[in-house]
Amino acid sequence: MAKAPRVPDTSRKKIQLIIDTQKNAQLAEGSPSLRLRIDRINRVIALLGDNQDAIIKALNADYGNRSNAGSMMTDIYATISSLKSNRNKCAKWMKNSSRAASFPFNLLGGRASIKYQPIGVVGNVVPWNFPFNLAFSPLGSIFAAGNRCVMKPSEYTPHCTHLMKKLVEQYFDVTELAVVTGGPKTGEIFSTMPFDHLLFTGSTSIAPHVIRGSAENIIPLTLELGGKSPVIISRSANMKQTADRIMFAKTLNAGQICLAPDYVMLPENQKETFSDLAIDSVRTMFPTIKDNQDYTSIINERHYDRLKGYLADAKKKGAEIIEINPANENFSQQEHFKIPPTLVINPSDNMKLMQEEIFGPILPIKTYHTINEAIDYVNTYDRPLGLYYFGADKNEENEVTSRTISGGVTINDLLVHATQEGLPFGGVGASGMGAYNGIEGFKNFSHAKPIYRQTPIEKALQMMRPPYTEKFYNLLKSMAN
Repeated sequence: MAKAPRVPDTSRKKIQLIIDTQKNAQLAEGSPSLRLRIDRINRVIALLGDNQDAIIKALNADYGNRSNAGSMMTDIYATISSLKSNRNKCAKWMKNSSRAASFPFNLLGGRASIKYQPIGVVGNVVPWNFPFNLAFSPLGSIFAAGNRCVMKPSEYTPHCTHLMKKLVEQYFDVTELAVVTGGPKTGEIFSTMPFDHLLFTGSTSIAPHVIRGSAENIIPLTLELGGKSPVIISRSANMKQTADRIMFAKTLNAGQICLAPDYVMLPENQKETFSDLAIDSVRTMFPTIKDNQDYTSIINERHYDRLKGYLADAKKKGAEIIEINPANENFSQQEHFKIPPTLVINPSDNMKLMQEEIFGPILPIKTYHTINEAIDYVNTYDRPLGLYYFGADKNEENEVTSRTISGGVTINDLLVHATQEGLPFGGVGASGMGAYNGIEGFKNFSHAKPIYRQTPIEKALQMMRPPYTEKFYNLLKSMAN
C-alpha cells in the first residue's frame, strides 16, 4: 500500500483569504456569462476524464482495495454524466422567469419577473465514501448558477485529497475553485467561515455541529445526510430479482453509501426464501472475497471495528447472524479491512445496528404481517434519505409512497433515483435539507431575485396618494370583499 501523503491543516486566515479572493472576483466580474459557466463545467469534465487512471489509483490507495469498476461507475462516469446534464440545461435555467403582476397593475402595464442571480462563494464539505463524485458532481449546480466554490475533502482519503488539490490547481484559478486540506480541526473552522452558502455531505450526527458553526454568519445550508433507508418487499415482488438488486446495492462500495439499503422488511413467510436468494446472489457476484479486487474494503480500522462491534452486539442480543462467505475464507488475518456481506435475521430495536446508520455490508432483515405494519415501523423513526419498494401491487405501492416521507424513492430497484439527471438529490428532516442536480439544484444555489416594473400610467398611481377621496375609499372596500 502506498504511503499516505500528509494532509496539512489549513488555518482560518488562509481559508478567509481564499474566500475573500473569490468574493472580490465575483464582485469585480459580476454574474458570469453562459459561456463562462459552460466552460467551468467543461473543465470539471475534462479534469475527471483526463485523469481516470490517477483517480482510480488514488481511491484504491485510500481504501486499500476498492473496486476499479465501481470507482469508474460512481466517481467518474456518474459524475461526468450529471455535469453534462447540468451544462446542457444551463442556458434554459438562466432565463428570467415571467410572473403575473397583481391586479390592478397587471391591467395597467405593470410587469413582474424573477432573475436568478449567483449567490457567490459556496463551501463544500466532501465526505470519504465517494470523494470525487461528491466533490465535483455538485459543481454542475454550483457553476451552472454562476457561483465559485471552495472544497474541503475528508482526511480519511489523503491520496484523493492530494490528487484533487493538484488537479484543481491545474484546471482552475483560485478565484473559481479551490481545495482546502486538513482534519477535524480544519473541518470545524471551515463550517464557521462566511461563505454565501455551505454544502455539507456527511453523517446526521455531525450535522448539528455544522448548523451551529454556520449560525454565527447566518450561512444558508444544504445538508446531505443519510439515515436508515428501508426496503419494503411486497408479497407481489419477484423475489429473485429483488434479492439480486438489493445485494448489489448493499455490496457496492461495501455498503458505504448514504443511500444504501439499511434494513429490509418483508412478509414473515418470505424470510427464508429471501435469505437463500441473497446468499446465492452474493456467491454469483463474489465467488471469493478476501483477495477479490471487485469487493471493496472498509475505509479504515475505526469503521471496521465499528461494524464488527454491531455484529457482536446483535449476536449477544439474540439475532441470527449469516455471514456470506462463499469460499470459506479466513478474515481474521487480512491485508485490508474486508467484511463479508452479512445478514442479521430478526434484529431487535435495542441493537446498535438498528439504532445507527450501518454504512457497511451488513443487512438486517425484519418481517411484517401487513403492509400497514411495515409503513408504521418506517414512520416511527427519522425520515430517511432513500426509501425502496419492491412489488407489483400498485395500490400497495401508492400506500407506501404516499404515507411515508423520505428524501427520494426508487421502485423495484435501489439508489437509482439519485442518478436521474432531471431529479433533485436531497434529504428531508434528519436526512438533510436542500438539494442539488436538476433545476432544483440550480435554484438552490441561486438567489431568486424578484423584479417588478411599474405601470407607466401615472393617473392610476395618483389615486393611491393623499388626499384620499370617498370614491377611492369605497373602491378599497369593494376590493376587500
